[in-house]
Amino acid sequence: MTVAGELERRLAARVLNTLLRENYGSIASRVTRDRRGPALVLASGRRVRLAPGWPFQDFAVREPGGADPGDGGPPGLGEVLQTLAAVADPADAPGVAAFERECRDALAAMRLHHEHRDELAARLTAAGGPGPGRATIFYETLAATVDHPLYPTARCRRGLTAAELLAYAPEFAPEFALTWAAVPRERVTLGAPGLPPWWPGWADVGLDPGLARGHVLFPVHPLTLPLAGRIAGVIPAPAPYLTVRPTLSMRTVEVGPRTHLKLPLPTSTLGLRNRRSIKPGTLRDTALAESLLREVLAREPGLRVVPAGEQCHGHAGHEYLGWLVRELPEGEIVSVAALLAELPGGRGGERRLVLHDLADRFAGGDPAALLRDYLAVLLEWNVTLFVRYGIALEAHQQNLALVFGDGPMRLLVKDNDGLLASPALLRAAGLPVPDFTDERMLTDDPHALADLFVTITLHLAAMAVAYGALPERAAPMVREALSAALAPFGDDPMARLLRARTLEADRLVGKSMLIAGTLVDKRRTGARDVNKYYGTTGPNYLRFPS
Repeated sequence: MTVAGELERRLAARVLNTLLRENYGSIASRVTRDRRGPALVLASGRRVRLAPGWPFQDFAVREPGGADPGDGGPPGLGEVLQTLAAVADPADAPGVAAFERECRDALAAMRLHHEHRDELAARLTAAGGPGPGRATIFYETLAATVDHPLYPTARCRRGLTAAELLAYAPEFAPEFALTWAAVPRERVTLGAPGLPPWWPGWADVGLDPGLARGHVLFPVHPLTLPLAGRIAGVIPAPAPYLTVRPTLSMRTVEVGPRTHLKLPLPTSTLGLRNRRSIKPGTLRDTALAESLLREVLAREPGLRVVPAGEQCHGHAGHEYLGWLVRELPEGEIVSVAALLAELPGGRGGERRLVLHDLADRFAGGDPAALLRDYLAVLLEWNVTLFVRYGIALEAHQQNLALVFGDGPMRLLVKDNDGLLASPALLRAAGLPVPDFTDERMLTDDPHALADLFVTITLHLAAMAVAYGALPERAAPMVREALSAALAPFGDDPMARLLRARTLEADRLVGKSMLIAGTLVDKRRTGARDVNKYYGTTGPNYLRFPS
């Protein structure tokens, strides 16, 4: 099979697995069983052989390839999309059409990355080199080469061309000049620190310094500048200023070794409705979330956690006019999403992950030991937040990093505008309730907190990472770390609830990311937040670790 064909088959299998996991259109009713085992009947009538889908679903396309040779080979993307159309509700026709485009764009991005992978590996090898002190952006770039654990078309950035991906997407390790615009001062709201010291002057971007009397200079991503420039009163600057490089999230760029800048983008990722623009209120909420977590850490000095500094921000009341400066701590910072990335320049064709290199340097050559330390820190932190303070973080592997330096490894947390917090439990702990702009961030429903803990902390930050590294040992390691984190809280009601929803549950809740993100309109799902739409369940790998 050609490389292009193999990439298509891989994507087709991931899409089919997601449809099965979320049981969109009751597609699971097409699963049959014969003497050769379970199979899914496609719309074409062909049968695709299935295997246990552990750890996150009951059944998945059998590996390798996806189908029994006797059934005509693995399914292609066209066959999978034909089956999607056959099971879809007619009311979902726009969402199905949008997802078909999402699949095509994702496949094109996968092929583009494959075409440029040797060039990328050579540049990363030259930039990263062996040994200590690799730059944060090195790991961010590697993290962007790893597929999302659950969402099948994560490589799609809706509406962007191949040339734009090469110029701005992190998996291609580009660098580019940042563009700027003058924004009417009366529309601007700045966070308490104001503008950072490295901000350009008016002459630096080719604008008249006299504009300072009535305007504020805003950074604008080059992809967003054409849209921002159409907003009344906004004056695009003729000259760029500052060379930046995209991090894993793409809309956040590195402006210095310890400084990142988050900017709106005119695209969507992880679903049509996951827009990468920035609602102005989320910037303030991010700063409030950081302050809340710092208050918790002041009371919990034993936790090896450090929040990124996220107080410096500004907006002009528009989704395309906003920015947030993120300050990072000292140390070597490794995105958790990068742990499963392959290091370029392996010796003699040896395949080494970032995890293996870090284990050699910080864990005596034992990847399991480094993973156990990470899981212990991660789960002690999140269990403490949940039980003692009623806080659940939407901190998946992209929003977490390991910090290596003097002393033990620490966990870096960032971008927490998606957290949930219980006002009642915060008050009981003696903490003020933040005045979040997004009222959805506050809830006294403990099951809503547990849903977020399970789907983000347990599935993505813990199990997906451990399973990707050590599949045979992952479940026992996660169970052991979670049990240890819960043990100090005994019979506390929130601890009992979390045990019941995790260690003791028959099944574990999951997110219906594809249904809420693209396939089904919010008016039909009723989802207040497409990133917190549940209904899917899967095996409890903590109880049945095989």
